[in-house]
Amino acid sequence: MSFNQFIKIDQDNCIGCGACLSACPQEALEFNGDGKSALIAPNKCDGQGMCIDACPVQAISKQ
Repeated sequence: MSFNQFIKIDQDNCIGCGACLSACPQEALEFNGDGKSALIAPNKCDGQGMCIDACPVQAISKQ
């Protein structure tokens, strides 16, 4: 599971579609080595939650 103070990604539910990457205006997300998305720059995430709305499988939630 990948998370920071705002956003949590459930790697087990993530299908690696990239919708969250496209939706994030802060570019705080990118694919990790296994083809799933992860918060790799938590200092960029401002908690807007656009990635949450973009996720088709509800793998992303706000903490």
